[in-house]
Amino acid sequence: MSNQISSLLSGVTSAENLETNHALEGVPGLHLMPFDNIHNLRDLAGLRSRDGRRVRTGRLFRSGNPGMASVADIARLRTLDLDDVIDFRSPEEKSAEERDFANAFNWVALPVLEGSMSMNELVPRLRNATRQEMDDFMLQVYRDFPIKHRPAFGNFMKKAEMGRALLYHCSTGKDRAGFATLLLLSALDVTPDAILANYLESNHCNRRLVQGLLARLEPLGISPEVAMPLLEVRSGYLQASLQTIEQEWGNTARFLNEALGVDVQRVRDHYLEEVN
Repeated sequence: MSNQISSLLSGVTSAENLETNHALEGVPGLHLMPFDNIHNLRDLAGLRSRDGRRVRTGRLFRSGNPGMASVADIARLRTLDLDDVIDFRSPEEKSAEERDFANAFNWVALPVLEGSMSMNELVPRLRNATRQEMDDFMLQVYRDFPIKHRPAFGNFMKKAEMGRALLYHCSTGKDRAGFATLLLLSALDVTPDAILANYLESNHCNRRLVQGLLARLEPLGISPEVAMPLLEVRSGYLQASLQTIEQEWGNTARFLNEALGVDVQRVRDHYLEEVN
C-alpha cells in the first residue's frame, strides 16, 4: 500500500505536464518549466525585491519530487548547472527507482516531517478523518515548520548564503518547498504579496496531478473532500507559519538572523541583480 501511494506522489505523465503548461501560458510572473516526469518545477527568476532588483535567472528552482525524472529530464536538468538538489522528503517517501537521478546530481537530504508524511501514517489518517481534521493537521504542520524543523531549513538557507545554484523540492513542491521559498524570498526582500502569490501558484501547477491523485485515492477508501487539504495550498497555511514566527521572534527578518543565523546581505548579493 505504501509503495503504491508513494509512486502516485512521485511522478506525473508528460501529457499532464503539457496540458498544465498550456493552461498556464500567460500567467504573470510564472516561470513554470516543462519536464516529462517532474511537476511544479519553477525558476524564481524575475521576482522583484523591494529595492527594485530582481532574482537572477537560473539560480534558484523549486519543484515536486524530481527523483523519477526521465532520461530527457535529467539531460535538461544538467544544463542548469545545479550545485545541489535539496530533498526535504523523509526516507519513507523515497523509492529505489530514483537511483538514476541520485547518480546524476548532488542530492542532499534535509528531511522534514519524518514519520508524519509516511504513507503508513497518512493512509489510516485520511480514511478516518474529516476534512476539518485534515485542515487542522495541515495548520499544525505549518506551525511546526519554524520550530521543530528549524535545523533542516537552517541548513537549506546556509546553502543559499553560499550562493549555490539550487533546486529544492519535497513530494509535490508545495508545503515544505513552499515554506523554504517563504524563507528564501524573505531573505531576498521580496514583498509579502509576491511571496504569497508564488506560494499559491502550486495550486495551478499541480492541478492535473491533484485530479489524477484524487481519482486514484478514492478506490483506496479516501474521500476527495478529506484528501484536498493535503493536496492543495491555502493562504491560511502559510499564515500559520508566519504567526508562529511572529509570536516567537517578532518578524521573519529576526527569525532568519537570530534563529537560522543567516546573513541576508550575502544571500541578496548572490541572487539579486540590477534591472536596466
